[in-house]
Amino acid sequence: MAEDAILGFLQTNNEIADSHQFAASIGVDHTELENVIKRLHGFEIVEAKDFKKDNYLLSEEGKQYALEGSPEVNFFLAVPVEGISLANLKAKLDSKVFSIGSSWAKKNGWIEIAKGSVTRKVENVEDKVKDLLERIEEGKVVDGNDVADLSKRKLIVKQTWRGYTLRKGSKYVSKRKKAATDLTREHLQRGDWKDLEFKEYNLNAQGQPIQIGHLQPLLEAWDRACCVIVVREEIQNIFLQMGFEEMPTNNFVESSFWNFDALFQPQQHPARDSHDTFFLKAPSTTRYLPEDYVERVKCVHESGGYGSKGYGYDWKREEAEKNLLRTHTTAVSTRMLYMLAQQRPFMPKRYYSIDRVFRNEAVDRTHLAEFHQIEGLICDHGLTLGDLIGVLEDFFARLGMSKLRFKPAYNPYTEPSMEIFSYHEGLKKWVEVGNSGMFRPEMLLPMGLPEDVNVIAWGLSLERPTMILYGIDNIRDLFGPKVDFNLIKSNPLCRLGLQ
Repeated sequence: MAEDAILGFLQTNNEIADSHQFAASIGVDHTELENVIKRLHGFEIVEAKDFKKDNYLLSEEGKQYALEGSPEVNFFLAVPVEGISLANLKAKLDSKVFSIGSSWAKKNGWIEIAKGSVTRKVENVEDKVKDLLERIEEGKVVDGNDVADLSKRKLIVKQTWRGYTLRKGSKYVSKRKKAATDLTREHLQRGDWKDLEFKEYNLNAQGQPIQIGHLQPLLEAWDRACCVIVVREEIQNIFLQMGFEEMPTNNFVESSFWNFDALFQPQQHPARDSHDTFFLKAPSTTRYLPEDYVERVKCVHESGGYGSKGYGYDWKREEAEKNLLRTHTTAVSTRMLYMLAQQRPFMPKRYYSIDRVFRNEAVDRTHLAEFHQIEGLICDHGLTLGDLIGVLEDFFARLGMSKLRFKPAYNPYTEPSMEIFSYHEGLKKWVEVGNSGMFRPEMLLPMGLPEDVNVIAWGLSLERPTMILYGIDNIRDLFGPKVDFNLIKSNPLCRLGLQ
């Protein structure tokens, strides 16, 4: 209907000056007409030029004044020729008419208020505000100064219209013949395909993008042969090449005993505070702990042993039984070492794990409350700090990180201890990537391991080495709720196949 109306009107007229007025004349919504205009313009049947037009609508207050008259005129008309007391006039009028009307009537010089009474200064007044509002409501032209005055009083609201001016296009026809898009079986049976005009195929048009899955950047890397492999799998392969076995890490919820106490970490340590650790409400405590081992751990905490003085405090069972989201996968290492200590004869082992851990800490460009930890340990006779440094340099070299530094540190469960730093080219600084050390005798001997057995161990996040390897300077771009899906789709780390 709208299309026929446009083409029919232009057949006998030079142009349609205002699409809004034309839409109103044929009784269709302007949005519907606009869609038709865009289609006809695309086919060059009409030439459409858009324009902006400021229009003014009456506010709710303006509509009231247009219907009932302005408050200043109503105030003036309520004042008798002989005058009236201010109190009586106030009781006579609506409060809004009285307050607004008195102000404008006095400003216009129509009345005089003196000694509590109101008198007229002129015989008659003209309600210019009502007349202007009626003119605007009818769509008539109003002087710019008057529009500004009404806008200041918030009696009218400006509305910008986007409309179109239409003229005949280079391919104008009075009746558009719609091109067929498909050749159907019915066309062939009827034989009317001979008379049909088919729409040309646009071979350059982009099709709808195919929605496919993409691997998260954290999970991918390019190896030297330019073949995509998973970062996690790459690290697993490094551990396996170095003779390590994977530890089970399916317990996100752990007891404080295995997470802290078995690691010779005192119960008053700051890391065990709720500001650093996520404790569970349900179930709040664990149901089972190995009693003989618990007793040995309690003794070494309270009074020492194995060459240690202990911490000298009253160890509490209820603190050890509290459940939490594990703060490190070293809790898994503790369980594995305890199980290894129960085996006879003792067999040296190399263990590793890669899984999630949870810390209740502030999130910034290099820290998350939930991240992945890589854990590695070697349990054998006569290990030294030199063995630990050598294993770490070998491990990181296989990962492609040659710039390493080691800094002495303190851990409750390792002595000596070292922090591991690697240089980040994007941040242009050394970034801590992990922690390491030799497990203390106070931790190992209560488990039942032989006295000449040492354990070297290290832990690092999966995210930070990935950031260093691929120049990502904000960990939140790599993992967590703020990861940009477009980055995942376009990042070369996430493309399957050969580069």
